[in-house]
Amino acid sequence: MREPTAQARWEQRTQQPLLALAAVFAVAYAVPIVDPSAGRTLTAVCVAVEWVVWAAFTVDYAVRLALAENRWLFVRTHWLDLCAVLLPLVRPLKLLRLVSTLLLVGQRARMASQIRVTTYVAGAVLGLLVFGSLAVLSVERDSPDGNIRTLGDALWWSFTTMTTVGYGDHAPTTGLGRMIAVGLMLSGIALLGVVTANIAAWFIERFEKDDVEERQQTEAIQALTDEVRALRAEVAALRRPVEK
Repeated sequence: MREPTAQARWEQRTQQPLLALAAVFAVAYAVPIVDPSAGRTLTAVCVAVEWVVWAAFTVDYAVRLALAENRWLFVRTHWLDLCAVLLPLVRPLKLLRLVSTLLLVGQRARMASQIRVTTYVAGAVLGLLVFGSLAVLSVERDSPDGNIRTLGDALWWSFTTMTTVGYGDHAPTTGLGRMIAVGLMLSGIALLGVVTANIAAWFIERFEKDDVEERQQTEAIQALTDEVRALRAEVAALRRPVEK
């Protein structure tokens, strides 16, 4: 058996700590939005935690790049990780930190062999629903023409947007809010495609399994039939001398 590379060992050891940091990031991102009355100190601590978590994923990417056997190939095959690492540096908006961290968490979670596709998709749906709601609430709450004022409104809007229903009772009015809506719609369509493909693959696999079992049963019946015919022929051959 081939010995795992240094990069693979690093990824295996840092998998759970990074996902735990992502959970901390989620709390730090949500607190100032859910509680607008949070003081400056608490808000500053939450912002610092967000940057620390993003920095941890950045260090993780740098270490994986350094340990990679072919660094150019690593950059080409992990270009989304690189974009997520560089995204907040372009313009340090909270939304960019959210997007980059979600991308990095998604990439690292996808590497875990113990995480099945169903679990990954369910986690992605829940994450997009919650963070999409928080993001749109943070930019729409203070909009003069906005009608997304509470977390309940934001959750309802995110759910209808991700499922592409779009009742229209709640809608973003700011440019940033509409960008979030586009991202949620595209993500919802992509996840719906993944779910549909997995359901179709499950049915196909099930039908193929039934066909294999049916063929095996048919072959077994045919083998028994041949054995019975052979035994009958032997019995008939043994009876002939006796009858003479």
